[in-house]
Amino acid sequence: MRARFSRFSSLRNGLPASFQRLAWSNLIAQSAEQISLAAAPLVAVFMLHAGARDTGLLQTAQTLPFLIMSIPLGVFADRRSRRALMAVSEGVRALAMAGVLLLVLSHALTLPLLAVLGFVGATGTVAYSVAAPALVPALVSRDLLAAANGRVELARSVAYSAGPAVGGLLVGWIGAGWAYGCAAALSALAAALLAGLREPPRAVSAARHFMLELRDGARFVYRDALLRPMLATAVFFNVGFFTLHAVYVPYAVHRLGMSASAVGATLGAYGVGMVCGALAAPCVARRVTFGRTLTVGPFCGLAASLAMVATLIVPSFWLAAASFFLLGAGPILWTVGSTTLRQAITPAGMMGRVSALNSTATYGARPLGALLGAAISARFGMDACLVVAALGFAVQAAIIAMSPVARLARIPEGEAAALPA
Repeated sequence: MRARFSRFSSLRNGLPASFQRLAWSNLIAQSAEQISLAAAPLVAVFMLHAGARDTGLLQTAQTLPFLIMSIPLGVFADRRSRRALMAVSEGVRALAMAGVLLLVLSHALTLPLLAVLGFVGATGTVAYSVAAPALVPALVSRDLLAAANGRVELARSVAYSAGPAVGGLLVGWIGAGWAYGCAAALSALAAALLAGLREPPRAVSAARHFMLELRDGARFVYRDALLRPMLATAVFFNVGFFTLHAVYVPYAVHRLGMSASAVGATLGAYGVGMVCGALAAPCVARRVTFGRTLTVGPFCGLAASLAMVATLIVPSFWLAAASFFLLGAGPILWTVGSTTLRQAITPAGMMGRVSALNSTATYGARPLGALLGAAISARFGMDACLVVAALGFAVQAAIIAMSPVARLARIPEGEAAALPA
């Protein structure tokens, strides 16, 4: 325990107070998101008697804003205050979660209403997710970017670890309403923390036509030899992850015989893996080149998908938990590294748009994966979804392994890659 505290303290040292406020807001906002995301399929299955197809469609509704809202919000983040955008977005999410609470208490909740309010809450999440990475470089110096991103991801890891377990326990012990009430209160607190953050002024270019600004951002990503394969890797990772995630709760309940608390515990293993991966990140960075560090996550994702496929032969709580642990432990290194790389080579005035394009790939692929999971489970059953998910993970591992990203010796100083001679 003392060693973990030492690592956390060393990560915190040197980071300004404004960033600390952002980091705490991020921790609380991520916790609110994870509690609501964990509660939604449990409410759908246990309260609304939803099947695999229904939970897949619910996942689609809760992730669709990442596909259709990331880019418009990214352009907005480059034009206006990123802090204000994040604060308003958390307020929107708090209202959506409070709406679910009221519907539960009045016994008026239906699956369509749950999906609509999940969509509204996810829109707030999108705005926060797009603006936060663009705000970090304005709060910390370039040499502290990796440490700052590590701190953000460690906070996210804690939220991912506790959120699903808390969500499952609240639904199982107290009821769905209180899970959403807790999420609403946390989002309101995250918004309040952001209200006191001072965002440094930045030179904002004159607003141009939306499509011209979007074109510039897309062209920058498409032409960059490092950003392009990272974007493709993120797409296939998330398609595979959410094809699996779309059917996991009904699969775990009906095929693996788990209770709501047990399902929450396996989902919580994802966050435990993230915490372990975040704590191990400094050690890995000292022993492995920057490029190799970025390959750890995709290959851990592949191993995790194979562990889940193994439950088709050996139904096991522990195999399922191990799968989610691997999905958290490896990809956290990818998230820290890819965010640092993107911030290092992207012009400040384009940060919001590039962040939005990344969010579209990272999160926008999620409704596609969820919809794919719903369609496959309806036609071929839940077992086929696990196999298709594993194929998606295999593709993303191959993409990053064959790209110049894997050969990076260190973080590039600019648009040119720091490839070994």
